[in-house]
Parts: sequence; C-alpha cells; structure tokens
Amino acid sequence: MDLELAGKVAIVTGSSRGIGQGIAARLVDEGADVVYCARGEEALRAAVADASGPGRAHAVVADVATEEGAAAVVAAAEKQFGGLDIVVNNVGGSGARTFDDMDAVDLATVVGKNVLPMVQVSKAALPSLRRRGGGVIAAISSVFGRESGGGPSYNLSKAAEISLAKSMARELAHDGIRVFSIAPGSVRFPGGSWDRRMVDDPEGTTAFVQREIPWGRFGTVAEIADVVAFLVSPRASWVVGACLPVDGGQSRAF
Repeated sequence: MDLELAGKVAIVTGSSRGIGQGIAARLVDEGADVVYCARGEEALRAAVADASGPGRAHAVVADVATEEGAAAVVAAAEKQFGGLDIVVNNVGGSGARTFDDMDAVDLATVVGKNVLPMVQVSKAALPSLRRRGGGVIAAISSVFGRESGGGPSYNLSKAAEISLAKSMARELAHDGIRVFSIAPGSVRFPGGSWDRRMVDDPEGTTAFVQREIPWGRFGTVAEIADVVAFLVSPRASWVVGACLPVDGGQSRAF
C-alpha cells in the first residue's frame, strides 16, 4: 500500500532513540522529509545518520518543552524542507513510582516531560500547518493513559495527552488538521526501561510479560512505527480524535 507520504514534511520529537527514532526512520523510508529533534546531540546525529530511504532527515538539538525549542524545530522544517505537514509528539518520560513518593516537583517534572512539549510544539506548528491547508498532529501516549498503571504522575500525564488530543481534534478539524493519539503497550528496545529491567530482573520481567501481555512478548519499535506511519498518512483521513492502543492485548480498557 502506498501511504502517500512522499514529499510530506514531518517533525518527530524525542527521535534520538527508541519509539521516536523508529517512527522518524519509518517516515523517511516512506519518502517523507523528517526533522529529528532531541536534547542530546550525539545520539541525535547518530539517529539521523542511520536514516535510510527516499526521504531526507535533518537534526535539530532542542528542548521542545520550551517555546524557543519548539519554535526552532518548526523553523527548521520550514527552512530545510519548505513547510510542515505532520507533527508527531513523542518526547516524554516517567517519574515517581508510587503516590507516596510523588510530590509537586515530581508532578511538575513529569507533566513538563510529556504534556508541555505536546502543547509547545503543536502551538508552534499551527501556522505552518494552516498555510499548507491542513495536516496531522499525533500524540504518542501509553496504555497507562487509558487506565491505571505505571507511576501516578506518568499515568496522569499520559491521560492528559489523550484528553488534549481529543480536545484539539474537535477544534482543529475545521482547519483540516487531524489530531489523534496512540497508546503503545510495553515496548522493549536497547537502552529502554524494559530492556534494563530484563537485564536487572529477568525472572520478574518475564513473569510480568506472561501475566500482563496476552500476546506473550514485548512489543517492538517497528510495530509502533508502522501503525503511526499509517495513521499520519492520507490513508487514515477519517481517523480524527481517536486513541488507538497498540499493545498486544495488554490494556484492559474498552
């Protein structure tokens, strides 16, 4: 299936490793021109160097939780590739594992890692998307944005991403801008949290997989990236405001 992404211009935040890198690489492979962005320059440059396909890749070192960082990434898309069609808000992170350990600082930090970058980049991108006559904004949330699980501040921030995407979808549809969210389940990749847990506690982590994931294994970056590539493409033009779990049956929510 031709996803009709050739010539599209995309931004993928948090794309120096893991799911973000996988999504960005998949879009390049489909012919899109992609602005990769992250705070760490070395890993970001390596991710761009690994990109292979008819599309082009460009790196921008930026903190997209700030207005300046978000604006710099959007400006790079305009300068390097002439516009912007797709925004994938992927950057994020977790915090305290229990409510006892969560405090105001932890909550602000985790919201700042997840929700604030989505707000800053999406707002910065709107003028560019509107000039193109529309576009796509995707939020990479989590199954723990749809139901309880994970640390409390992470759970809260991921639920906020899904809620915000729904609100944005209703409002921005009038501008031809599609907004939706993705809820990945537990995905293992080198250097990721599940990879570390498998090394530190293989027995406990294997038991978690057997207990919590009906498909019987962790997800892969490629499995998330393939779904996102389809959903940001014109082939998914009627997907507006939805949150799609991609989780091997892990989540229990309807």
